[in-house]
Amino acid sequence: MSLSLNQWTTRRWSLPEAVDGCARHGLEAIGLWREKVAETGLARSAKLVREAGLRVSSLCRGGFLTAGGLPGEEGRRAFAEALDDNRRAVDEAAELGAACLVMVVGGLPGVRPGEALPAGFSRDVAGARERVAEALASLAPYAGERGVKLALEPLHPIYCPDRAVLSTLGQALDLALPYPEEQVGVVVDTFHVWWDPALFEQIARAGRRIASYQVCDYLHPLPADVLLGRGMMGDGVIGFPPISRAVAAAGYDGDVEVEIFNAEVWAADPDEVLATMKERYADFVAL
Repeated sequence: MSLSLNQWTTRRWSLPEAVDGCARHGLEAIGLWREKVAETGLARSAKLVREAGLRVSSLCRGGFLTAGGLPGEEGRRAFAEALDDNRRAVDEAAELGAACLVMVVGGLPGVRPGEALPAGFSRDVAGARERVAEALASLAPYAGERGVKLALEPLHPIYCPDRAVLSTLGQALDLALPYPEEQVGVVVDTFHVWWDPALFEQIARAGRRIASYQVCDYLHPLPADVLLGRGMMGDGVIGFPPISRAVAAAGYDGDVEVEIFNAEVWAADPDEVLATMKERYADFVAL
């Protein structure tokens, strides 16, 4: 396994700046975000990454499939739009040569990330998970035909209402297993799964379906905006070596992405962030 920068960690950098930063700091891979790719242009982004000799460890993100759980025509339209956007994301991942397309599946139908609860939202969490399964039945073959692996990412339960009704690695695996492993895998993100008492059992169960290993620390106390509760490795409560050993033992030999959402990290000099990231990875994560 080798170190990769998820470009949201250095959010201030454009895609060309992030690619250049990775090259200057001796990294071999970068995790890209669709927003940053769109700013630069898909063809130019792919060219810049290739010319820098980098791998694309992941493309973030597809998903948000659960709005189809809304009633009537609104739900049907939302589901169709979500499928169309995810097909575009698959095509982008194929063009970039990404190792996987990360899928943040979506929260309760009608609930928008970070916003107050609207009128008419659905509390049917089981139905929302059914919409995810329904979407996978359409998207997995499409991705497989294009050589793209969909990587289901379980998120910490605090994000279940608005971002992901998949909260454990076991839930993600249950949805992935009906499909060939080259079509659907899972993400192990330490921030989201470190607390799970079944984590090591599920990592072993995942085996070669682990499509991405993402690391950052879980800060305590969390900030008011819990989305920004990710810290640099060593600044929080996670013990990384047992997780890294379990992921390696399961057969994962891909890149290890550092993905941090943190206002102080975003405000810092990105070159200093990368230097610290490399040091902390060596000290806390690497085997």
